[in-house]
Amino acid sequence: MEIEFVGAAKTVTGSKHLIHTKHATILLDCGLWQGQRRETIQRNRELGLDATRVDAVVLSHAHIDHSGALPALVKQGFDGAIYCTNATRDLCAAMLVDAAMIQQSDAKFINKLIDKGESDMERVEPLYDERDVLEVLSRMVTMPYHRKLPIADGVKLSFYDAGHVLGSAITVLDVEEDGKTKRLVFTGDLGRRRMPILRDPEVPEHATVLITESTYGDRLHKPIEQMDDELAAIVKKVYDRGGKVVIPSFALERAQEIVYALKGLREAGRLPPIPVYVDSPLAVKITDVFKLHPECLDEEALEMIEGNKSPFDFDDLHYVSDKEDSKALSASNRPSIVISASGMCEAGRVLHHLKANVSDSKNAVLIVGYQAPHTLGRRLVERRSEVKIFGTVQPVHAEVHVLNGFSAHADQRDLVDYAVEARKRGELEQMVLVHGDPVPMRVLSDLLGEKGFPSVASPDPGNKITV
Repeated sequence: MEIEFVGAAKTVTGSKHLIHTKHATILLDCGLWQGQRRETIQRNRELGLDATRVDAVVLSHAHIDHSGALPALVKQGFDGAIYCTNATRDLCAAMLVDAAMIQQSDAKFINKLIDKGESDMERVEPLYDERDVLEVLSRMVTMPYHRKLPIADGVKLSFYDAGHVLGSAITVLDVEEDGKTKRLVFTGDLGRRRMPILRDPEVPEHATVLITESTYGDRLHKPIEQMDDELAAIVKKVYDRGGKVVIPSFALERAQEIVYALKGLREAGRLPPIPVYVDSPLAVKITDVFKLHPECLDEEALEMIEGNKSPFDFDDLHYVSDKEDSKALSASNRPSIVISASGMCEAGRVLHHLKANVSDSKNAVLIVGYQAPHTLGRRLVERRSEVKIFGTVQPVHAEVHVLNGFSAHADQRDLVDYAVEARKRGELEQMVLVHGDPVPMRVLSDLLGEKGFPSVASPDPGNKITV
């Protein structure tokens, strides 16, 4: 068996890993790359692999940096099955259509600015359209957790709960060659323990190879209770000076977690009378999908739903779908909290809210998740004095706060504990770190070495490892 690392190697975006056996080629995830616009366009068009030679795809979860290139893969000739959980399929039905629509909308808007001479960006063409998305959905084969299914000659697949987002799965491949079976475990994005809404990550037994993400391999998250305190303090300060809090958020999981946190603060009397808007048609759809999949929720969230008390509703919370309502919200100077996608500020309605609000010192931008290098979100985290939005320069006078404690990714302690537990449950021969920037990856690799792991690889793009 040979593992080839195409995307999310020494970086956090564009997840793609090829598993080559004697009889088949399996692709783990097929995500979009996010970063500098020119590089992003090129990488997403080329994919870095031959779609016609892939026999099957296994999708860990619905986040766009893991699923967003599936329509391009199909468009380029892939004609096999795509395996995922039931919740992931339902989420992709909304998220991939949304991705296609955003590509078309942003291309139209940017090209219009170029035609008017108001932007120095290059013209943009969408990577795919809704017909390509429908073709992806028609190829999806859904599986529950803990059920084993043959997906190619000598390859059996099973899923375990990753605890990262709704429906997220740890992929387990049992590969038989020459009378011997090796078990490959791929965490996808690994969730945190003791977080609200979702269950904790599971650890499969008998792993031969563990491929794990390493996004936060060099740091520890603050406790979620501390994040609630900091969130309440930021909102009060901005409200007192008559400003807005803009929260760029992934429509999947992060938006629901922030709403859940705000609900708790509101019920505890710790929020001022400030309206909250979730300005994302996709987040609205995804919140409805949560209600369809109680099998993914933890006990507290289940009890709320069974008691007819939604975890995602409270007084003065508004879900915005209509475009005109979004424009009115963006133009309003009324104090409010606006949660809007995309999470890395690279597309979608949040760009309009940022353009309208980043230059006013009474406002604040609250970053609640990882920001890839060269994204607008990363430039805000770096506290640049000015940023480009839709090709025009905007001075940044709004406060920028970073609350990574809301992250749905495992931190260093979680990652090490997971590896140690996997080693206890089987003959672990090889560890591979992916989905991390070089520094966190190196720190985590050194720490695992200190813990007695003899073989920890951190492959570059294009590298191959033989098992």
